[in-house]
Amino acid sequence: MASQNEVPQGAKKKLVLNAFVEMCNGHQSPGLWRHPDDKSWEFDKVEHWVELAKLLEEAKFHGIFIADVLGGYDVYKKSLDPAIISAAQWPVTEPLSVVPAMAAATKSIGFGVTISTTYEQPYHLARRLSTVDHLTNGRVGWNIVTSYLDSAARNLGRTEQPAHDDRYAQAEEYIRVMYKLFNASWRDDAVQRNRDTGIYTSPDLVRPINHAGRFFSVPGPHIVHPSPQRTPLLLQAGTSRAGKLFAAQHAEAIFVSAHAASVVAKNIAEIRQLAREQFGRDPSTSPIRVLALVTPVLGRTEEEAREKLAEYRKYASLEGALALFGGWTGIDLNQYGDEEELRQVESNAVRSTVEAYARFSPANDKWTKHTVAEHVSIGGNGPVLVGTPEQVADGLEAWVREADVDGFNFAYALFPQSFKDIIDLLLPELQKRGLFWDDYAVPGGTYRENFYGRAGQTYPPEDHVAAQFRWAAGVPASEHTIPE
Repeated sequence: MASQNEVPQGAKKKLVLNAFVEMCNGHQSPGLWRHPDDKSWEFDKVEHWVELAKLLEEAKFHGIFIADVLGGYDVYKKSLDPAIISAAQWPVTEPLSVVPAMAAATKSIGFGVTISTTYEQPYHLARRLSTVDHLTNGRVGWNIVTSYLDSAARNLGRTEQPAHDDRYAQAEEYIRVMYKLFNASWRDDAVQRNRDTGIYTSPDLVRPINHAGRFFSVPGPHIVHPSPQRTPLLLQAGTSRAGKLFAAQHAEAIFVSAHAASVVAKNIAEIRQLAREQFGRDPSTSPIRVLALVTPVLGRTEEEAREKLAEYRKYASLEGALALFGGWTGIDLNQYGDEEELRQVESNAVRSTVEAYARFSPANDKWTKHTVAEHVSIGGNGPVLVGTPEQVADGLEAWVREADVDGFNFAYALFPQSFKDIIDLLLPELQKRGLFWDDYAVPGGTYRENFYGRAGQTYPPEDHVAAQFRWAAGVPASEHTIPE
């Protein structure tokens, strides 16, 4: 089967590169905030984020991908205390708020923000996203998630989170409400600002969406006029059956995290096949680009890089790592002894999860809860690529070759030093290999234009489902039916 994202024979993919961050300490490497060179603890200062945006735009990063959670990691030890003590994604502040400040200091870099469909009304979120799309001149993306922490559910009016497939059923209705508000409620040219007639917006060109569904009732119309992209760039993470169907229909980019390319290769191929065969998305015009989580640890020599990693491990919090692992998997490893081999316990979930780690880390003969903690304490649930720029670039090319990914979300060990190392050491090597651009495809363009590398690609491609909803300029209301 041909790749979804084919390039001319002999050429190489130009990689999509994002910084992967969260408005918290350490993010994927709990405890590293203790390192004297780390500044991630300044996450609650606007200058922290503005300087990051300027640094990354100067280096021509495509975007800043901002993760988020709505609850604490309280599965491990059945307590929030390990997360509180180690600052394992706790505290965490709201990410969309800081995006306009970063955008005001930059021209081209995009901002992908994680927002859940489970706990917020679509009408309100549509207003916020359209507002930020205006304020950034079309540089916002929405990472669509359904949430996974029961702690979030309990604080948002439920005893536990909805069942997995129910969350995706709600997300499917949710996004269609969003398409209606973003694209079908106002015609492109509804805002006239005619000083002679006194008509700011023509009422004939604004209409209610009259959505009445299983989960939401939204008569509309949208309260915000059409923004530069109308629909933010659509990002998604999820490899369950329901998640793959959702991604195949809606996602323009997919975020994957696994310790080895072979773990995700099949899921990536299945999503692309579903997109093409079930949802009619042409890979040449509407490609789904896949970005893998990677934490590079770089040195000018391999010895220098390995010394850095050894130093980082001195500060890593194993308790924080077990708190994160518990939230990601729902497994509390505190119930097992310090020396207990987890590949031999009764729990199928524990055995299969740990076996997956062990398969790609043969250096460890025995897998205890401490082994797991060490494994995820730097870089979380993704690979840590350690070495010279050439060695790390080889590792990235292996991911492209084995899993057909299109780029990477780079996590950090130290903030912002890890990103500075990537910029100073890795990017020149990627550019030398023809794997990374020298400048934005559309300087000053929208997130979507630079993501696709096509000037004028401000809206989703014509074969994307969102395009069915758009009320284009000059089209009479009688000729444009709002899809259900």
